[in-house]
Amino acid sequence: MERLYQYLWKHSMLGKRLVLNDGREVKVLHPGVWNENAGPDFSASRIKIDDTVWVGNVEIHVKASDWYRHKHDADPAYDGVVLHVVAIEDGVVNRKDGSVIPQVGVTFPQEFFSLYSSLSEKIKDVRCTPHLPSLPKLTVEDWLSTLAVERMQQKSERILHILRECQGDWQQTCFITFARALGFGLNSEPFEMMARSLPLNILAHHSDSLFQIEALLFGQAGMLDMTNHIFDEYYQSLCREYYFLARKYGLRPLRPGVWKYSKTRPGNFPHRRIAMLAQYLCGGFSLMADILAAKGEEEKSRELFAMDLDGYWETHAQFGAETGRAPKSLSKNSEDLLLINLVAPLIYSHCAHLGDYDKAEQAFALWMQLDAESNTYIRQWKGAGIECKDAMHSQALLQLRKCYCDPGRCLECRFGHSLLRNTIKK
Repeated sequence: MERLYQYLWKHSMLGKRLVLNDGREVKVLHPGVWNENAGPDFSASRIKIDDTVWVGNVEIHVKASDWYRHKHDADPAYDGVVLHVVAIEDGVVNRKDGSVIPQVGVTFPQEFFSLYSSLSEKIKDVRCTPHLPSLPKLTVEDWLSTLAVERMQQKSERILHILRECQGDWQQTCFITFARALGFGLNSEPFEMMARSLPLNILAHHSDSLFQIEALLFGQAGMLDMTNHIFDEYYQSLCREYYFLARKYGLRPLRPGVWKYSKTRPGNFPHRRIAMLAQYLCGGFSLMADILAAKGEEEKSRELFAMDLDGYWETHAQFGAETGRAPKSLSKNSEDLLLINLVAPLIYSHCAHLGDYDKAEQAFALWMQLDAESNTYIRQWKGAGIECKDAMHSQALLQLRKCYCDPGRCLECRFGHSLLRNTIKK
């Protein structure tokens, strides 16, 4: 039932004007981004209470008391919650520091729940699934080709935005984009925040020392604190080194609560990805030049990520406790994701920036060389009878689901347009 309320909030179906439990009115300016992993349900939400606009997280529960049952009051990741939305108001809730969080109670008539019970199984599905087999193959292929280009351009726009922020520095842009990609979705945001907090010129100053680079990265990630009861010599040494470097460069670390570990195997914890990023920085960061030199060829591009972890990180997934032997290198699936989400978009962005659209085809050629991704969305499309031959197809289908199906843009989708047009012809 909680997911229902999340769904309704996402689509602004709870209303644009709500009333707090203290009688004040809340105006919903933007519902925010739905987070289906660990952490608050929605981020970057914008609401207005009285004359003040608040930007932050929104948490949704069936009962207000679920806040304490889920132990959110003790979790710093929930300190940024600006609104608590509940169906049953059985109390008020507080942040970790004791401050009261504004709360809204929502109710619906019984007819609504009767209707929902007959539709609830379809919320996650594509609306037109039963009709897709009737679409002409040419219509499907043509739309998927367009969606793949749209997906690449969307990724490119993000990279070029970072490039402008970095004043045309492609290496810094590549560093930030690479760090984000190492978050593999779940931790993409904190990885990007960490990379943005560390200019490459500072890291280049210490490129001859892997230990100092690790101290800078782990320190900026908010993972080094000498007051923690971690009596590990390596950890304590990193703490001392980071405190010295942080004072020298005036650095401020991220909050530790930004990192997510839910449904993540220890071998994929962000600590190990940060240790891997440190190895790429040791000796100087040249990944952007290496990517361009590979010209989108799969094997040459894949070799760029054939990096093995050794030493401490062979037997640790985080600081302190040994976990036994963990994979030393990235899995093929992880390599594929980096080629799809990092290498190809960087090639396309660089060529688009230079106006060299012939070479930009290298990016699409790389997608076509790679196997299709395997995730819930792609499996649903395959179940609906849509063929998915390679990564170019899977990226197109992800674009279709996230940018058309989920927002309900059926009239802007060629599948929806074709199906509706056929009903008129009958």
